[in-house]
Amino acid sequence: MLLVNTIRDQFDRVLAGLEKRNFPEAKSILTQVIALDDQRKASQTQRDQLQAESNSISKEIGQLMRLGKKEEAEIIKSKTTELKLQVKELEDKNATAEEELKALLYTIPNIPHFSVPAGKSAEDNEVVFEHGVIPDLGENKVPHWELIKSYDIIDFDLGVKIAGAGFPVYKGKGARLQRALINFFLDEALAAGFMEVQPPILVNEDSGFGTGQLPDKEGQMYHDAADNLYLIPTAEVPITNLYRDVILSEEDLPIKNVGYTPCFRREAGSWGAHVRGLNRLHQFDKVEIVQITHPDHSYRALEEMSSYVQGLLKKLELPYRVLRLCGGDMGFTSALTYDMEVYSAAQERWLEVSSVSNFETYQSNRLKLRFKDGDKKTQLAHTLNGSALALPRIVASILENNQSPDGIHMPKVLHSYLGFDKI
Repeated sequence: MLLVNTIRDQFDRVLAGLEKRNFPEAKSILTQVIALDDQRKASQTQRDQLQAESNSISKEIGQLMRLGKKEEAEIIKSKTTELKLQVKELEDKNATAEEELKALLYTIPNIPHFSVPAGKSAEDNEVVFEHGVIPDLGENKVPHWELIKSYDIIDFDLGVKIAGAGFPVYKGKGARLQRALINFFLDEALAAGFMEVQPPILVNEDSGFGTGQLPDKEGQMYHDAADNLYLIPTAEVPITNLYRDVILSEEDLPIKNVGYTPCFRREAGSWGAHVRGLNRLHQFDKVEIVQITHPDHSYRALEEMSSYVQGLLKKLELPYRVLRLCGGDMGFTSALTYDMEVYSAAQERWLEVSSVSNFETYQSNRLKLRFKDGDKKTQLAHTLNGSALALPRIVASILENNQSPDGIHMPKVLHSYLGFDKI
């Protein structure tokens, strides 16, 4: 959530950033924010003045009572009663203005970093790095949704029987590949200085608002209406919310957490060949890395996280590229996002497997996540997160890129985790 003072003091910069995002009616909404804030401040000032007057009269009443001037005291008592009613009315008015202001701020996305390219869709994203050799599989290449049937390692039909489309059942070496990747990703994160946490996979409404999934993605999250809980779309939500309403010390930073969770997304409206097989699921496994940093160091941390994810892809021997997302393709809460895509040789297309983002103070303002600096002044921390990694498309690429007449060869780094070197 943007700070009102930022909108007020840097109106032109905020407006330019929202226009880079192609955010409709940006100027009108920002103007409304300032007007509501002015209204809130005016009612608060008036309330404080009336409260001060009421307090002064109360003191006068006390003095009169001590002097035995009861009748005079009773005469001015009625004025304090009237003032208290006015104070209550202004408090209610101020509370309403604050709620309206917060609701309006929730509709405004984060301001892009200056390096974010302009653009409206994924076609406008900027390729900043590419690594690896795309394998030539020849004319007999087979997409992963056919490979998994041939080797009986993932069963979509059983998933449909049990839950519905988008909930696959992993079997035999397919299940072992899932487990191997999860353990590999967690071990790598621990070696890189991240602390492992195992958070809940259901979160409350406050957690959804804290990291920005609510109200922006409410329709994309599975919701348990009876208890008003949401199945997490990513471990970013519970892990970052560990620090909601927390004041850290500067010495605590950076905080580096990693967690494995299943993730759940309704993916309403998704259909077509590009979401076939493992390309898009309602339930999938993911290892997530989260950092809480000092504002001065967050972009260095972002580059380090990007390099870390790229290191995982290199160890898995997968060709990949790094994209800097344009304003029109960025997530609602992000200031700058790098996407990592691996090349699927059988599908002949790039598949996103990780997003690494810096949210600056957008999430921490919602979370009230702060730290005390060396001067004991309290300020908002910066939050970052990244997929390290999401499993389905990694699995799809490993299966497709490593297929051969005698089976599917596994990346060497996974052999000790798997207990086998090919399927």
